[in-house]
Amino acid sequence: MFVTTVDFHANMDKYLALIPHEDIFLTVEGKPVAHMVAPKMSAADHLYGLLKNAPAETTATDIREGRLQRHEHPM
Repeated sequence: MFVTTVDFHANMDKYLALIPHEDIFLTVEGKPVAHMVAPKMSAADHLYGLLKNAPAETTATDIREGRLQRHEHPM
């Protein structure tokens, strides 16, 4: 998708939300000046980011039980 810098600035949230679904090209006077793409990350990298502060002995069962407890007993 090609977007002018003025339109991007006015609707930044909208275009940032679109980046995971399609590439965004910013244009000035009709010429592309920037190309925004979603970062290429594996599912394991996403999970590592979620668990980076978890104790080393944490298991998948511990994570599942913790998640279920939060939903059964909301704070």
